[in-house]
Amino acid sequence: LPRMSNCLPNLMTVLQSHRRRALFILTFSFVFFASVMFYWRAGEYAEGQLYSLPTQRRCAQFLPYLPRPTAGGPPSPPGDVFFVETSEQTNPNYLFTCSVESAARTHLGTRVVVLMKALANRSASLPNDWPFSLLSCFPNVEIQPLDLPELFSGTPLAKWYLQSEHQKEPYFLPVLSDACRITIMWKFGGIYLDTDFIVLKNLKNLTNALGMQSQEVLNGAFLSFKPKHEFMELCMQDFVKNYNGWIWAHQGPQLLTRVFKKWCSIRNIQNNMSCKGVRALSPEAFYPIFWRNWRKLFDTISSSELHKLLKNTYAVHVWNKLSHGKKLEITSQALLAQLYSQFCPATHAKMKKDS
Repeated sequence: LPRMSNCLPNLMTVLQSHRRRALFILTFSFVFFASVMFYWRAGEYAEGQLYSLPTQRRCAQFLPYLPRPTAGGPPSPPGDVFFVETSEQTNPNYLFTCSVESAARTHLGTRVVVLMKALANRSASLPNDWPFSLLSCFPNVEIQPLDLPELFSGTPLAKWYLQSEHQKEPYFLPVLSDACRITIMWKFGGIYLDTDFIVLKNLKNLTNALGMQSQEVLNGAFLSFKPKHEFMELCMQDFVKNYNGWIWAHQGPQLLTRVFKKWCSIRNIQNNMSCKGVRALSPEAFYPIFWRNWRKLFDTISSSELHKLLKNTYAVHVWNKLSHGKKLEITSQALLAQLYSQFCPATHAKMKKDS
């Protein structure tokens, strides 16, 4: 008993010492865990801010020229607006940017999808060039990689695309673009536009339609079709059956003209612009400036004359293959300069700044 009584104080001292140590360990663990949680949560928030703030800063420079949110109206008819870039280009020019901007402005309730082949082999991030910064400020614009094998899979064009000898043909890129647009229209439907259009009006009321570039030739720079439409299926079949990549426009305007004539069982398009649910729209709808007259785009024109010229026009084709080398005075009253100013003001402001 005496020996036990002597041990009790020592035991209490040890217990108190361990208690203090245990309390210290518990306190330290709690503080450490709380700190980790705090910095983890702060890191999450900071990461979100770092991701969003540059977007806000990028859009701030274009803010005066961005469309303001409008009150909700009736839902937009189904179908996206598609643009396609089949080259390896990753720095779009002014006209490309204006095309997408003008389409985004006139179709605020519709997805505007830009498919670019050059992005197929890149990381998830977009290039830092100003066109992407500008277009990403439009909530309805999506820029996506163009996966050609996936696009052509399950269509008559899949086997054609895998034949590498076609890439040696002189017009392969335009032909590839022709192939993409008819495939997109058949698979997904919606609206297809070339990247040298300036869009003036909403196009969603145009269904199963394409435009005439002249009285006897159709052009696929604008297409609007419901998905899986038989006309687009016939276009894909003709593309392969009558393929000739060595003749300019054979797989594009000439193909569409051939198929339309067969579709309607006619020889003359001018007098038969609508049949079996497919419409060929008059040249003024999308091609008010004939391709041989492309220099008129750079001529001075009054606002009243311009309005009269484009009264029945949905979008203006700029014929970039012919007009791209011509210098445009962006602050002038040239027809094209006025179109930039009215229908893609953010691109127009950038052009003025750069000039």
